[in-house]
Amino acid sequence: MSAAAPRTAQGEATQAADTLAGRSNLLQLIQLRWLAVGGQLLTIIAVHVVLGIDLPLGAMLSTLGVLALFNAACWLRSRSASHIGDRELLAGLLVDVGVLSAQLYYSGGITNPFIFLYLLQVAVASVLLRPHHTWTIVGVTGLCFAALTQWYQPLPEPEIQNGAVSTHYAGGLLLCFLLNAALLTIFLVRIGRNLRARDARLADLRQRAAEEEHIVRMGLLATGAAHELGTPLATLSVILGDWTRMAPFAGEPELREEMEEMQLQLQRCKTIVSGILLSAGEARGEAPVVTTLHAFLDELVAHWRRTRNAVFGLNYDRSNTPDFPMISDFALRQMIDNIVDNALDASPHAAPSLLAHCEGDELVLRVLDEGPGFAPAMLERFGKPYQSSKGRPGGGLGLFLAVNVVRALGGSIAARNRNVGGAEVEVRLPLAALAPPHEDDADDHR
Repeated sequence: MSAAAPRTAQGEATQAADTLAGRSNLLQLIQLRWLAVGGQLLTIIAVHVVLGIDLPLGAMLSTLGVLALFNAACWLRSRSASHIGDRELLAGLLVDVGVLSAQLYYSGGITNPFIFLYLLQVAVASVLLRPHHTWTIVGVTGLCFAALTQWYQPLPEPEIQNGAVSTHYAGGLLLCFLLNAALLTIFLVRIGRNLRARDARLADLRQRAAEEEHIVRMGLLATGAAHELGTPLATLSVILGDWTRMAPFAGEPELREEMEEMQLQLQRCKTIVSGILLSAGEARGEAPVVTTLHAFLDELVAHWRRTRNAVFGLNYDRSNTPDFPMISDFALRQMIDNIVDNALDASPHAAPSLLAHCEGDELVLRVLDEGPGFAPAMLERFGKPYQSSKGRPGGGLGLFLAVNVVRALGGSIAARNRNVGGAEVEVRLPLAALAPPHEDDADDHR
């Protein structure tokens, strides 16, 4: 496998996590902007009506309307965008800075106590954006601050015009401080939570990419081994066939019985090799077979009972499961076999159980055993490669492959220890993933 494959998978994982974080951060900015719209509207009304200060209401309310329309457009964008990057967030913050500067221009400029709301824009940018974009916000707010020291419309308030600190100005400073403190606390905590969730999703996606890379490598090795094993298995089959027809062996019933068992196990090996090649798309004349759920499960259980040396057999129940058409898939059969084999290994003194039923639009398969159960460390890393309680080198790949087969089908798998003793592995598969394609879908691919 080329080295570009894992880099591509990890790049896709990073992009998916960044997309989710970008949308979450845009939604946080939208909420913050709606609060700004409401807060500015209330402040304008209070200053004009309660304090009796004459403001250019037409210009200020028009500016506020532009901000509201822009925020509505951002909300629509958040619902349809496939990717929201730093530049888009930067553009939104620049619009916020521009609207705040316009409102300050119409209401006293540098003499307005709400001039310090620029700090809120800088703080939000420092959390959301990359450093060079954050410095862009710092530079723009600094220029706007400097411009408002020279160009603004003075408020018709004698105390402010004379440079004295009025009660109104002191109250405005206090209100500005409280707004900055409250909004920073609320939204920076939320944005930090979004970023931590993004990092957790990214770590999970990277782990999945690494596991998929591991599966690809194992698939290549398995396919190569299957090619190599084909010839010696065929040779052994021919030799055993000749032996069974020889007089010295035909006259020994016990020896003949053992040879028949060897033929059975040899046939099982050939079936496994054929299945590996089929999964790799290299088997000739093979195609997925449409069957029914009952026939698939019954055949799987019958084959398992024939080919395993299970003294106590296998408890099997599908009585409450409806029958429906499905695709017979080798990977699915192998996944169920692996889980049942693990249950048999855990409790060879008792029969494992395979129980099937449907819940809603899911097929639920439960495999039970009466062994010692899973160790806590095993449950924490269930399905990870080379996590096994059997003490064999390379063990634990069966459950690892089972988890990935279930994940590929859009299902889920969980393990738990039973209260009565033993362990349980539960597999949930969406029925839609098992159903054969509709005729319309098949026509589309012709």
